[in-house]
Amino acid sequence: MAKKSSVLKRLGVLALFVLACELAGILGSIFTIQAIPTWYATLIKPPFTPPGWLFAPVWIILYALMGIAAFLIWKKKQGAQAPRAAAALNMFCIQLVLNALWSIVFFGLRSPLLGLIIILLMLLAIILTMWRFYFIDRRAFWLMAPYILWTGFATLLNFYIFALNP
Repeated sequence: MAKKSSVLKRLGVLALFVLACELAGILGSIFTIQAIPTWYATLIKPPFTPPGWLFAPVWIILYALMGIAAFLIWKKKQGAQAPRAAAALNMFCIQLVLNALWSIVFFGLRSPLLGLIIILLMLLAIILTMWRFYFIDRRAFWLMAPYILWTGFATLLNFYIFALNP
């Protein structure tokens, strides 16, 4: 019975990590959804801009992968790697806050310049998070790989939108 309770606890914690990441996306989407048909539609965008319908499913998947990665690191908080895992999760939280902040700044404040600054800080925080994850659980590191690739692409889009819309 104790083993079943432990499995249920872990599943609950996994669900909380995924939910926390998805909530960061939902918070950002509140600002995004309002700006898409108005401000964002008027911007000049680079030719490699993906169709609008692609963003939501990609981010939902990325947030789920991020939550799973964070959960894998959390599981290491009970062992010898506890201090490293705690530091890695702190960095993870920083990048997640920057993630939500980007949508607020770019779409909510309608500022591609400030968005570019935030997303560059976010990229740095993701790199530091992944670097910490790598030495704790390589699976967590690889689960973050699609996220950094997409964020790198989003940074390029943000830069071009800033450059094309003085």
